[in-house]
Amino acid sequence: MFSKFERMTAGRYLKAKRKEGFISVITGFAFTGIALGVATLIIVMSVMNGFKAELLNRILGINGHISIVATAGFPFNNYKNAVRDIYAISGIETVIPIIEKQLLVSSPHSAEGAMVRGIRREDILKKKVMRDGFAQIDIDSFDGDVVALGDKLAKKLGVYVGDEVTLISPNGKVTAFGSVPRIKAYTVIGTFNMGMFEYDANYIFMPLDAAQKYFGLKDSVTVIDVSLKEAQELPKIRALIEKSVSLDAYVYDWKQSNSAFFNAIDVERNVMFLILTLIILVAAFNIITGLIMLVKDKGRDVAVLRTMGATRGMIMRIFFMDGAFIGIVGTAIGVSLGLLFCENIEHIRQFLQKISGRELFSSEIYFLSQLPAKVDGYEVLSVVVLTLLLCFTATLYPAYRASKFDPAEALRYE
Repeated sequence: MFSKFERMTAGRYLKAKRKEGFISVITGFAFTGIALGVATLIIVMSVMNGFKAELLNRILGINGHISIVATAGFPFNNYKNAVRDIYAISGIETVIPIIEKQLLVSSPHSAEGAMVRGIRREDILKKKVMRDGFAQIDIDSFDGDVVALGDKLAKKLGVYVGDEVTLISPNGKVTAFGSVPRIKAYTVIGTFNMGMFEYDANYIFMPLDAAQKYFGLKDSVTVIDVSLKEAQELPKIRALIEKSVSLDAYVYDWKQSNSAFFNAIDVERNVMFLILTLIILVAAFNIITGLIMLVKDKGRDVAVLRTMGATRGMIMRIFFMDGAFIGIVGTAIGVSLGLLFCENIEHIRQFLQKISGRELFSSEIYFLSQLPAKVDGYEVLSVVVLTLLLCFTATLYPAYRASKFDPAEALRYE
């Protein structure tokens, strides 16, 4: 497509002479701008993808795809039959009956609001996120009047393994003198870390039978969590479950309970893509500026080439190759930097934290304890194609202008 003469001439024009140093600086800025723009776009998109994927993994690793919630005052008295019937549906992975209620937890040092989740020991082992979160706890001891606290909640309360905490529920016994709160002390058998601030700072896990006794629910539960083998089966399986439950229960899925949050992430991700694409567009304008100045500076050379027989097409291809080279090399450097940064993003964060002495990714704000990054090959390809398209488009006008040089006019004013 490009002759040897065109490639050689384009290569010589990229190597600026001493008197053309300013053009070389502009070319360098174009390289740098494209590389940084592409790298930044890949990093931001990967972090947003990683954040969404990790958050979804944590949420579905603790809760189910579908939740069946008992309406106020009507706990599931026949939950064992319901669990058996739901397991009979094709595509079901786990069905976990739980009790979930809010209360106040106190220690000799502090008191905090918390969410108690009563769950069976075997059900904790069914989910990897919970199983990993309980790695520091002897799961065999999760029986009787004991509780496991989120590690951040335990720090706020100032309690350790073997200490006691007091659970205080406002929904207590009704007496002749009014409602009396339920108050009971439990032994802390350990702390869990789910890697998600909301759970590590606010949740208490206790055995299901102990929760049933404490809340006076006898052999009942308040929620049934259903996890699916394939997420895409959610609409079909939810419809089947809705047909089978009574009017005393409400069925909702993870998309409903987290829709506002994930929609906000998608909107932010799209806006960031648009904003960062503008950085690449600015870098593409640097290519236009550099090539226009190069064309102006090489006017005499172009005139000589034309008088020697070079066609307008050859001149246009020479300057197009210069601009394309800047775009291709800048994009390649940007992709390499972006992928390298994403591969080591957590180590980089830790390093920057040590240098600055500040927490750069607070789990209290971002919900997760580590900075995630998930590279999407399709997105990287889209960024590369978009960048090259902008760069190639930016070279067209300067190259066309160079091809329109009149040799006689150019040599007359030299």
